[in-house]
Amino acid sequence: MAEGERRPDKGMVDRSEGFGERLLGVLLDRAHEMPAQLIAPLIAEEVARVGGRHVSILLQDYEQLLLVPLPGRRLLVGEPEPIGDSAAGTAFLRATPVEVPQADGVRMYLPLLDGSDQVGVMVVTLDNVDDDDRRLLRRLAGLVADMIVTKHAYTDQFFEARRREPMSVAAEIQWSLLPPLAMSVPQAALAGILEPAYDVAGDSFDYALNDDILHMVVIDAMGHGLDAATMATVAIGAYRHARRSGIGLSEIYAFMDRAIAEQFGPEHFVTAQMMRLNITTGHLQWVNAGHPAPLLIRNHKVVQQLHSPTTLPVGFGGDEPQLSERQLQRGDRVLCFTDGLIEEHEAGGEQFGVEQLIDWVNRIEHTEEGVRAVVRSLSHALKQERGGKTSDDATLFLIEWRGGASDHLATLE
Repeated sequence: MAEGERRPDKGMVDRSEGFGERLLGVLLDRAHEMPAQLIAPLIAEEVARVGGRHVSILLQDYEQLLLVPLPGRRLLVGEPEPIGDSAAGTAFLRATPVEVPQADGVRMYLPLLDGSDQVGVMVVTLDNVDDDDRRLLRRLAGLVADMIVTKHAYTDQFFEARRREPMSVAAEIQWSLLPPLAMSVPQAALAGILEPAYDVAGDSFDYALNDDILHMVVIDAMGHGLDAATMATVAIGAYRHARRSGIGLSEIYAFMDRAIAEQFGPEHFVTAQMMRLNITTGHLQWVNAGHPAPLLIRNHKVVQQLHSPTTLPVGFGGDEPQLSERQLQRGDRVLCFTDGLIEEHEAGGEQFGVEQLIDWVNRIEHTEEGVRAVVRSLSHALKQERGGKTSDDATLFLIEWRGGASDHLATLE
């Protein structure tokens, strides 16, 4: 049978291009060679085809306080929107569209989702909105998010829009090292945040989902400034290299330990919390190398600290670490944090401490939805409670296990 010939007993498949496919197809067809500065006018033109106007692209700033407008031809550039108290912020944190009736129509706020990482929000006004508009604009927002993430790798425009104050060289290094700040699949979700956003140096985190295993690490390199950022870069690089070699957590620790010791000498170190979570079964394993014990959260309340045997920080040549294990229940969350959160204090005063941290976790767990909203609110509340000061890097990393399966996502209905 000649290529392309259809069997006579098979129904004819309609492959003609509809309005929605044409609209989205223009972005797909041009995305691979489109300069970053032309994304905005093309988006505005595409939205106009469905009767939309006053298009804005809002991106999250590095402190996770504001959604700031992306400048661009044919885009509406207004004032930044607060994430914590605005329609745009609600769409962003809940990853769901928000519609606000206005005198001239309906203002739609559509989350820009790259995978499950919230990039920002696309805002557009229409005279009225029906389900076809909602479906098409939701898919258009998904394509816009993918384009922003792709183009971000070779332009400074998005970085400049998100930056609200000068950033240190150490922080530049750390932000370039980080994975997306949030990830979500049906079985698990995670989110992280670093302080101070524009001057962070030694703290970092990393993760990867390989089949059913979610790999995670949170680190804290000693010192401040470029020295700490350099050490953190080597530690994360060594972790990724070892993780991708398929070795166990104890062996990963040993590899990172050698890398830090050989590069920086015996008086330099990095504390680390390394974890593996089977997202199908909820089986959690971890190795603690000088880090504060994580908190186990169940039913929106801290039920215990996950104390475990610890080994020496990475770089000190500690013994082979003991592997700790825990079976999570569906809905359990595990909060990892660096010591900058609990050791902050005024000169001569008491440290902030774990108990105050637990109190704030319990409060915010009952007021926020989703791991990203919890991490963001918790970090900002803790900073305010500590007098708005952060003399050391302070990192939060929250994991939620949901269980279930995701195979249905690969099936066409």
